[in-house]
Amino acid sequence: MYQVGDKVVHPVHGAGVIDAIVQQKHDGVVREYYRLSIAGSTLVIMIPLENISESGLRAVVSQEVADAILADMAELQVSGAKRWNQRYRENMVRLKSGDLREVARVVKALRLRERQRSLSTVERKMLHTAKHRLIAELVFAKQLPRDVVEQQVEQALRRCGDARPFT
Repeated sequence: MYQVGDKVVHPVHGAGVIDAIVQQKHDGVVREYYRLSIAGSTLVIMIPLENISESGLRAVVSQEVADAILADMAELQVSGAKRWNQRYRENMVRLKSGDLREVARVVKALRLRERQRSLSTVERKMLHTAKHRLIAELVFAKQLPRDVVEQQVEQALRRCGDARPFT
């Protein structure tokens, strides 16, 4: 069970803070909900406590895991699918998994693709979303300011060099 103030990650929306546990009545039934404010946005999500295990909500990774993901960014294998729709589907599955390492893979794959040729509008938006989710969780995990974490992510991506994605 989470408490007010806990930093958590929703698999679809990213990192946020539980800012309240509230009761609401729907269809004549009173239920308790976590009110989750998503980092870097005005989005607020209500998650029923009774469905918490099905929601995929999880705690933010530890600082050690966050450091390891950044350190291992160059070694993360990424898809080199030729067709944009196949890449898109693979990357959406990774993003929706809620796994920070998978989100980092999406960021790396799209950044490498961007270096080779320009991204489509859809892929550019996906890169922005993935990078935002990666940075938001790393900010919570490392307890550092956003600009410092952004620099660390950029350094990790530079270490990836001009490596080609794996197929």
